[in-house]
Amino acid sequence: MPIKKWAAQYGIAFPIIFVLLAGVQYLKGQTLGYSVEFGVIWTVISLSIFAARRAYNFRKNIACQVCNDIPHQNENQP
Repeated sequence: MPIKKWAAQYGIAFPIIFVLLAGVQYLKGQTLGYSVEFGVIWTVISLSIFAARRAYNFRKNIACQVCNDIPHQNENQP
């Protein structure tokens, strides 16, 4: 499994998703503390689900167009 690649990608995704989720809650009028808590919890949940599914696909050798971890095999191309 390409752990280094995935760790780098999740390291970039975590702050982006966190800022997005916490920012939306803050703009909706929630307190800063609640917004930060909401952002952390839902970022961890969403990235965990995505990582678990990605690991499952990698182990089962299922190609993913978004992840691009396993090359797509087409019988028509040499």
